[in-house]
Amino acid sequence: MNTTAIKQQLHGYLEIADDKKLKAIYTMVEDEIKETQVDYSDEFKAELDKRVTYYLNGGRMVSPNEMSKRLQAKRNKRK
Repeated sequence: MNTTAIKQQLHGYLEIADDKKLKAIYTMVEDEIKETQVDYSDEFKAELDKRVTYYLNGGRMVSPNEMSKRLQAKRNKRK
C-alpha cells in the first residue's frame, strides 16, 4: 500500500475511532506533532494579514514564473 492510500485510510479511520483509540494514537505521535507545530510571532501574522488585504484589494502579485525569472536574474548578477 502506498503512502497516499495509507493517509487516506488513516484520515477515514480517525473520523470514526473511539476516544480510547484516538488517545492511544495521539500518544504515539504527540512529541512529533509538537515538534512540527510552528508558532508565528504577532509581527509575522500582522505582515501576512497586510499582504492578504493588499491582494484582496486588487494589489499586484507576481506569478511563480515571473518570480523565477527575477531570482535567476539576481543570481546571474552575482556571478
